[in-house]
Amino acid sequence: MTIRILLVDDQALFREGLRTLLSVWDDLEVVAEAGNGEEAITAVFHHHPNVILMDLRMPILDGVAATRRIKQTHPASQIIVLTTFDDDDNIFDGLRAGAIGYLLKDVSSQKLVEAIRAAARGESFLQPSIATKVVAELSRLTEAQTPHSPKPTELTEPLSDRELEILHLVATGASNKEIAAQLYIAEGTVKNHLTNILGKLGVRDRTQAALKAHELGLLS
Repeated sequence: MTIRILLVDDQALFREGLRTLLSVWDDLEVVAEAGNGEEAITAVFHHHPNVILMDLRMPILDGVAATRRIKQTHPASQIIVLTTFDDDDNIFDGLRAGAIGYLLKDVSSQKLVEAIRAAARGESFLQPSIATKVVAELSRLTEAQTPHSPKPTELTEPLSDRELEILHLVATGASNKEIAAQLYIAEGTVKNHLTNILGKLGVRDRTQAALKAHELGLLS
């Protein structure tokens, strides 16, 4: 299956570079470009992309607002924030708006392609530095809970030692390929374990798995 991609960035030269970069892969196709959030919303309506690479700071309508509106009207289009900004407000605003991934523009081409393919499968992908910030914020929120806050529900089926190993690596932002290399197992085995982990935690993607794991104290 060819993954249809929309590029959203107010810098034409950057979009041109991305288009050229992504043209190398046979399973990726850039179907449209947009220079601001309003143009992005129109492009989504006309081209129905599978994955959108979304800058945050743009004129007319910024990336957070555009992400929110696109996810309301076209939830099947998965959005990856691709930006130069890694401050906490931008990260959490983007993720809360519905982005499935968050990458900085210094990411390698291989990581970018990996993130696009993951997003097309409905899987979240966070750069390690971003994943660390997300996990740190959840830890802060967890510690700030009052003594009267309800305790998280225990898992019906506990995670195995191997699943816990993989979950710890997921929380650092490691990809399936990196996890497989570090644990000396096949990438397909990692995917199978990850499917089991998501099922046991009752979540949809890797980011939610890391957050739920922190709530349950599984990453301490």
